[in-house]
Amino acid sequence: MDTNEYLQKILESQTLSTDSGELKDLQKHRADIEEVLRKKFSESSPTIRYGGSKAKGTMIRESYDLDIICYFPHDDKAAGETLKDVYNNVYKSLSERYLVEPKSSALRIKDRDPKNYNVDFHIDVVPGRYTDDSRKDAYLYQASGEKERLKTNLDIHIKHIKESGFTDAIRLFKLWKVRNGLRVKTFALELLTIESLKGSRLSNLSLQLEYVWERLRDDIKEISIEDPANPQGNDLSDLLSPAIQLELSSVATKTLEAIQNSGWEAVFGPVEGESKDKKSDALRRAVVSVTTPTKPWFDDL
Repeated sequence: MDTNEYLQKILESQTLSTDSGELKDLQKHRADIEEVLRKKFSESSPTIRYGGSKAKGTMIRESYDLDIICYFPHDDKAAGETLKDVYNNVYKSLSERYLVEPKSSALRIKDRDPKNYNVDFHIDVVPGRYTDDSRKDAYLYQASGEKERLKTNLDIHIKHIKESGFTDAIRLFKLWKVRNGLRVKTFALELLTIESLKGSRLSNLSLQLEYVWERLRDDIKEISIEDPANPQGNDLSDLLSPAIQLELSSVATKTLEAIQNSGWEAVFGPVEGESKDKKSDALRRAVVSVTTPTKPWFDDL
């Protein structure tokens, strides 16, 4: 098979089908979590819906998370006077049933049943409050940083990624991130991919990947990203710190060298259905190309 056929097969192997056990578990937990929130905040009528990779169409089997947004009306006080109060009250309500791990703006949901204690459900609940009656822009609480709030717009984020024309490339870059244990946030990697490919007119998937890796290798300091939901108000510079830039550039360099010396299987491994010997060889070469330990799950919004 040619390179693009190979990459499509890798994408197929990373796709969670609608009847997959993983997706069914996510949907069940999502329904249970929504029930808890609606009962607790019945006076507030929050908007509860999918966000993240599920909504963007960029989910991969090897590292999947489900973002559930829980946004309250802008003039609602029943859920809390301040954004911090809203965040803490959602945390308390979920903690009655789940083990909840606070993150910067989200709440990670895990099992508190002694039989499955601390088992990760791969679900983040993101509390927020709409800025006005239009229910478009919303403020999220930020536990870190100078400001305690972040203005965002879920629909703009979803549209920016989903309609970019590069969702296949983004999914493969997410797999590349996981396989190499990269610390870059998924949101930053999505924006980097789109920004790098913008105006390139490359429709060939393998050429898109190589082009972005070349940009990361040669021009990482020249690539800037901005939040499409709030370009002037949200500073994303921390997502591309010098250390992250160096890591991206270094691993991109090694990835391009691996492709040149050993082929694409050195990056993404074998496709399903290949012989045992060929799989073992491809996996060995893929492991050699990884420069840092693989982390199974990442702290991303």
